[in-house]
Amino acid sequence: MAEEKLDVTKLSFEQALDRLEKIVNDLERGDVALDESIKIYEQGEALKKHCATLLKAAEDKVEKIRVGADGTAKSSEPLDN
Repeated sequence: MAEEKLDVTKLSFEQALDRLEKIVNDLERGDVALDESIKIYEQGEALKKHCATLLKAAEDKVEKIRVGADGTAKSSEPLDN
């Protein structure tokens, strides 16, 4: 799985997750040379961090809507409040 240097920050969440899953599968198979294993493990760490960043950004955008007694939306607030 020789990969060129990849800027993971340009990947969507789905693209990063797909690449991360491939890395995990390659490492679990155990037929990757040690040097290559280290390289793809490092790339996996970068992909994992990027996925976590994208998930956090998505969570920050999610809002719960306050509904009034009449059933209409009155306001919104951050998800964690």
